Amino acid sequence: MRTRLAVLYGGQSGEHEVSRHSAVSILAALDRDRYEVTEVLIGRDGGWRVDGRPEPLASALRVLAAQEVVFPALHGPYGEDGTVASLLEWLGVPYVGNGVFASAAGMDKAVTKKLLAAEGLRVSAGVVLRPGDEVSPADRRRLGLPVFVKPARAGSSLGVARVDDWSGLPAALGRAREHDPKVLVEQAAHGREIDVAVLQHPDGRLEAGPPLEISVTGAGFFDYDAKYDGGAVFHIPAPLDAATTALLQDRAVRAFHALDCRGLLRVDLFLPATGWTEPIVNEVNTFPGFTSASQYPRIWQKAGIAFPDLLDILVAGALADHDRARSGRSARSARPAAGAVVPS
Repeated sequence: MRTRLAVLYGGQSGEHEVSRHSAVSILAALDRDRYEVTEVLIGRDGGWRVDGRPEPLASALRVLAAQEVVFPALHGPYGEDGTVASLLEWLGVPYVGNGVFASAAGMDKAVTKKLLAAEGLRVSAGVVLRPGDEVSPADRRRLGLPVFVKPARAGSSLGVARVDDWSGLPAALGRAREHDPKVLVEQAAHGREIDVAVLQHPDGRLEAGPPLEISVTGAGFFDYDAKYDGGAVFHIPAPLDAATTALLQDRAVRAFHALDCRGLLRVDLFLPATGWTEPIVNEVNTFPGFTSASQYPRIWQKAGIAFPDLLDILVAGALADHDRARSGRSARSARPAAGAVVPS
């Protein structure tokens, strides 16, 4: 019997096209002898399509509820931020990837930093600006230059700008606020840019992949164009000694636990060239790009896990996690109430 699986993609965020590219790769790699696949697309306008046919929301939800597992290939707000995870929880259908809390927390860079710092991980200094807020003179002195201005809740480096002179701050804030009224102004981190992928196997075991180092041309940082227009070169594994590799992998796993993740996580770090030996956790991605050329799948390919096998592991993990959660709920419901008499 094939497993009924829906790939859910598209969405109303600025990463709609990125999601479609991820879905194309996932759909091409899924073993059709193993899975009975349904395509569910959320349009930019919020309309739903099932296997190419327009469907009312209620009908599309019935399709999702009838699946044995859903693979949400969604990026950014209205998808990767926990909204769709909560919908799938409500439907009671197993799904690949992170749950509601980790997705929501991981989408908000300011919240992520608080959770990582509480775990004892090193993060860059920054200030959170809400509508009407400005960077105070004291914060300017504390942060220094350059700084990075980022929408707090957007992905793919949309709206991110580097500011080398404070006169450029208003324009950078305006650009960021086009994507999110909540903005993070962050002290620039200097050093080597390293990504570490974390994968949770169906038995619950966590594995951190070989570190990937990013070399960027053009803008000088890993912005949207560098991500998707070939402006970056990936080195896997990064040329690092064994102790540094183990340190970066440990910090990535700690970030996974700090956000209460499940299934997968990509952790982006800076490794200082001099001074501090403790890496800076820059950002996390609870559902990273999933084309065969994206960092997360390429890391695991280098580790010996081919793209179709990676998908199988994530699907099997979603089913196993759902079974564990259901068993836990059954056990809790079977417990006697406080003060109840348990027959001997």
